[in-house]
Parts: sequence; structure tokens; C-alpha cells
Amino acid sequence: MTTEPSAGPLADLARHRFDYETAGLDVADVDADPMVQWQRWYREAGEAGCTEPNAFVLGSVDEEGWPQSRYILLRGADQRGFTFFTNYDSAKSRQMAATGRASMLFTWLQLHRQVRVLGEVVRVPDAESDEYFASRPQGSQVGAWSSPQSQPIPDRAWLEQRVQQMAGTFGDAPVPRPAFWGGWLLRPQRFEFWQGRPSRLHDRLRYTAEPTDGAATNWQIERLAP
Repeated sequence: MTTEPSAGPLADLARHRFDYETAGLDVADVDADPMVQWQRWYREAGEAGCTEPNAFVLGSVDEEGWPQSRYILLRGADQRGFTFFTNYDSAKSRQMAATGRASMLFTWLQLHRQVRVLGEVVRVPDAESDEYFASRPQGSQVGAWSSPQSQPIPDRAWLEQRVQQMAGTFGDAPVPRPAFWGGWLLRPQRFEFWQGRPSRLHDRLRYTAEPTDGAATNWQIERLAP
């Protein structure tokens, strides 16, 4: 017996469209420094009420060559690059350590904007990881100690019991940062700023780092076809 697809949102996927009636983006409109431009868009996303504007999709490649993606929260953005924190034994950390590269995707749907970033990744200094870990709520600190991230576990009860054990171990004392947990810094080599436009004729501007002998990075900016 053949089952006909039911009516509803899934049946409308092929016809679901939204025209982006937003202002355009031109080379003359953006800052020569892509990090300054990213910070401008990030501020505008916050002002527009975008949900978790510091959330991004981190992309890496596993040992079998499969691309892997997951959402993470950004914790720093400056002239060094982008900083985020995680378990160093996690799948994403192992993948980044093996390749030395990763991608980032920021999406601010209310503004019809996205930014793609490619770059090299390195661990941040221990002192920087210590400082950020100390700023976290105690529950998150205990959680970092409790979770063998990316590893199979028997069930939820096992995890909750481990959290209770760790909480009892530390009590009211300050929780130190575990050596297996810390920060990563992505040093951008390429940015792409995407602005949605009507009729799918979107604006795309790409920044590419050029080799330089100086401390500052020179960036080439070019428009891409939508």
C-alpha cells in the first residue's frame, strides 16, 4: 500500500519562499578590515534582537574526511581572531588539532545576513582559558569536569550521578579549570559577508588575506555572483 504524503509544512517545502527586502551591500559600504566589519554586523544583530547573535556553526573534518558541523557560542572577537571554549578531548577539538583548520558560519536571520569564515586554529594560552573558566557559573564549571564530551555514556542517570559526585568533591571551594578543557583561537584567512536581496540576487563580498611582511594583514575585497 502506498502512503500519500500528508498535507502540512513538509508538503510545502518546495514552495516555501521569502523575498529579502533589505538594503544592499557594496564594496564601498564595508570596512577595509573584515573584523571591524564583522563587529559592526554583530552589534547590529544584537540591536535587532537576533537570538543568541554570538552563536555560530563550527565546521571541521573528521579522520574519515567527513565534514562535521555544530553550534557553539563565540566568546571573543578581536584582531587576533575568534575565540571559543570547549573540551580538548571532544570530537571537534581532536579534528581541529589534526588539521589545524576550521570554518565558522554566523547567521542573523532577522537581518537576512550571514558571514562565513575560514582560518587556522590554535589553542589559546592557559592563562586565558583559566580566566574565562573562572568567569563561568559554578554549574557549568562542574559540568565541564563531569562530562566526557563526545564519548558514549550509559544513560542520563549516569551523567547526573557524575555531576553530583563532582559537585560534592568541590563543595563550596573554587572549581579549577580541568587540563582537558580550554579555548581555541581561529585566525581568519577568508571572510564572506552575505546580504539577502530580492529575487535571490544576493550580495556577497569576500575578503582574502594577502601575504605580507608586516604585522598587519592586507585584505583583498571582491564581489561574488549570488
